[in-house]
Amino acid sequence: MTRSQPRRARGTVGHAYSALNLRLVLAAFGLVTMTLFAVLAFRAEVVWLGVVCALFAVVAAVDLVVIQRRRAARRREEPGTKHSLFE
Repeated sequence: MTRSQPRRARGTVGHAYSALNLRLVLAAFGLVTMTLFAVLAFRAEVVWLGVVCALFAVVAAVDLVVIQRRRAARRREEPGTKHSLFE
């Protein structure tokens, strides 16, 4: 079962362990920028930099999936509750 917070994390329903919406925005920004930098590096024929940026883009994509799963679990635990960017 997916939970909205890790098991041993400090935090409660009222005060979350991490700001999931903010993490979502930052991970999306990282995915877009690292993908763009990877494409630019490959076009400039700097392959090692393109590979590093592509790896960071993959990490950001995996982080997006994890965040979305936690947000879905939070919606199941607290139906009808709206969260701001920093909650």
